[in-house]
Amino acid sequence: MSLVQTEKISEIPPALSVAELSSKLKRTIEGEFNGIRVQGEISSLKRHSSGHIYFTLKDEDAIINGICWRGVAAKSQFQLEDGLEVIITGRVTIYEKRSNYQIIVDKFDPTGQGALLKLLEERKQRLAAAGLFDAERKQILPRLPQVIGVVTSPTGAVIRDILHRISDRFPCRIIVSPVAVQGDGAAKQIAAAIRGFSNLPEQIPKPDVLIVARGGGSLEDLWCFNEEEVVHAVAECQIPVISAVGHETDTTLIDYVADKRAPTPTAAAEIAVPVLGDLWQWVQDRSLRMSDITSKLILQHQTYLAGLVRGLPAPNRLIEYKVQRLDEWVERLHAGIKLSDWTYSRRLEQASISLKAPTAKINEGTAVLQGLKHRLNNAMINGLNQSQQQLGLIKVRLEQSSYQATLKRGFALATQNGHIVRQACGVDKTKELQVQFVDSSIALIAAEAVTTTKPKQKSKRAKLKAKVEGQGTLF
Repeated sequence: MSLVQTEKISEIPPALSVAELSSKLKRTIEGEFNGIRVQGEISSLKRHSSGHIYFTLKDEDAIINGICWRGVAAKSQFQLEDGLEVIITGRVTIYEKRSNYQIIVDKFDPTGQGALLKLLEERKQRLAAAGLFDAERKQILPRLPQVIGVVTSPTGAVIRDILHRISDRFPCRIIVSPVAVQGDGAAKQIAAAIRGFSNLPEQIPKPDVLIVARGGGSLEDLWCFNEEEVVHAVAECQIPVISAVGHETDTTLIDYVADKRAPTPTAAAEIAVPVLGDLWQWVQDRSLRMSDITSKLILQHQTYLAGLVRGLPAPNRLIEYKVQRLDEWVERLHAGIKLSDWTYSRRLEQASISLKAPTAKINEGTAVLQGLKHRLNNAMINGLNQSQQQLGLIKVRLEQSSYQATLKRGFALATQNGHIVRQACGVDKTKELQVQFVDSSIALIAAEAVTTTKPKQKSKRAKLKAKVEGQGTLF
């Protein structure tokens, strides 16, 4: 019996831990599903602060979690967004902590041009709603730029066409910032070049206008010019920007945010600078017109002056008349001088006569001054005596009117609680009564007041009435 039971127990496989089971499943799934391609729609996209991207790939029947590491996301020329249809190339793995299977992205591509156009339209509407495409933001291009900045690939026909066209039309200084215009990291290089031109130090001449150019290509080839990073760099640029990406039929988002759009890179060079020959011709035309206008003005003024000359009298006659007037004024001036000499001589003689006896006048003035001084002293003494007499009378009246004089005549002043007591009925018997005499004051306690009623005297009118009534009547 024990032998049978031992054989049955030996056939049971050993128990695995949860971690061991998850590890086996992970190895099995990763070995089986490596390098697969899965098509679906991006949803629930989250960008972690570390740069990694977590999302869900779904279709109508199922979903699977996905992870795009930071390095893969940086190399891609497309940005993952919710609602984007993509084909993901990667490997399936299991997150052992939760036993969830997920796909690790090695590469992802939109499922076609339709998806890119949909993404482009949504991004265009969002940026337009933010005001980046408003006409009020656009800057005016300079008429005669001295320095031109170019952001494009250093190789290819685009940069040669721009340099050749500018050299033919209006030779000026050109600064080229070489960047990648397609592929991984192109958008970052283009945005950095635009910001670099805008933030140049004062020691380096800043371009008057900036050209961002690229040759033609497919929507995928031109996608780096649709990235939000490039659009924001153009919007923030302090230099007027000309967009020249692709051919005339190609349209990117920087065409809407740029200050001017050129259909081709060659057209951008033509927009940026004028034709030097045309400028010379314009200057010559203006010079000829200025010469013609100046000649006409001179002729008009000459005719006007000739008319004025005909209306003026002969200059010799005007001078003769003025000379005659001058002679008359000279004669009058000599006569006036002689008269003035005689007048002032008479005045001086009279003044000398009046100054012959100054001593008598001084003595007379001194006597008058002494008399006034004596009168002033007498008036001051009399006034002072009168004031002293008036002051003495006022002092006597003041002393007679004071209550101290009344006390000297034998009267006393009664006060209680700081108030003068005039009647006995106004005395408070519970408090002291202060009585002041001429020499000092004493405190008294009020006793019962004894009132003596005097017989009421009749008035004179009443006495007369009684006398008349006592005489009787004659009737």
